[in-house]
Amino acid sequence: MKPSAILLISCPDRKGEVATIADFVYRHGGNILHADEHADEESGLFLMRVEFDPKDFDIPLTDPALADFARQFEPVAAAFHMKWRLAQSAHRPRMIIFVSKFDHCLVDLLYRQKSGELACDIPLIISNHADNQPVADFYKVPYAIVSVTRENKIEAEEKIQSLIDQHRPDFMVLARYMQILSNDFVNRYPQRIINIHHSFLPAFVGARPYHQAFERGVKLIGATSHYVTEVLDDGPIIEQDVVRVSHRDEVDDLIRKGRDLEKVVLSRAVRWHVENRVLVYGNKTVVF
Repeated sequence: MKPSAILLISCPDRKGEVATIADFVYRHGGNILHADEHADEESGLFLMRVEFDPKDFDIPLTDPALADFARQFEPVAAAFHMKWRLAQSAHRPRMIIFVSKFDHCLVDLLYRQKSGELACDIPLIISNHADNQPVADFYKVPYAIVSVTRENKIEAEEKIQSLIDQHRPDFMVLARYMQILSNDFVNRYPQRIINIHHSFLPAFVGARPYHQAFERGVKLIGATSHYVTEVLDDGPIIEQDVVRVSHRDEVDDLIRKGRDLEKVVLSRAVRWHVENRVLVYGNKTVVF
């Protein structure tokens, strides 16, 4: 794939925004490859993703701070009260994976990254158990074990923070990491921590959710991937999916189907985040 630039915009919905942005890209020599927009009637917000070929673009995009682009785009942004961000497809974001004992989401992410499906780098895996060390070794990814107990949560999080400072990830993924992160930690990384869990919530809370679902005779099970906020399992949803179950399915069948969904839903969410397709507004997302 040839390199592209991606402009992500949110602003109050007004006439002329699409035309003005398209004209800006055209006047500076860019060629629009994809353009997606959404006007949210309830909030009055306009959200847009514009991907363009920067080959003949006359504003240098080599400065990581994008100072030249910001200076020239500022009149447009100010006129429409835009919040904006410019990303480049050639940039490979750094992703740290958190995991506990269950390995299905971890293995899936590592395989997809290794095969080129996820255009990101994985500098580190952090876990509170040693169980997945062989998986990390197979994929040649450093594996840090930070034990977490009721008594050492503060110290453990300080160790985790030190590892993050050392490896400088662009975002993090909780691939069935069975620990609750503190509000202070979560608030340091808004829209930069992605989680996965079953979609029974708020029903079947706590341990053994699939056993609870089986006892209730559910007909659908699902998985949800979302950005992490200080409200547990209540952040902006990026992706969800479901699969039907029947009276013939046993608990083990529900668990197997649930894990399959968790892998796929999490990988989709991570890919869309890596490809700069997700815009957050309020507690919602638009995925272009």
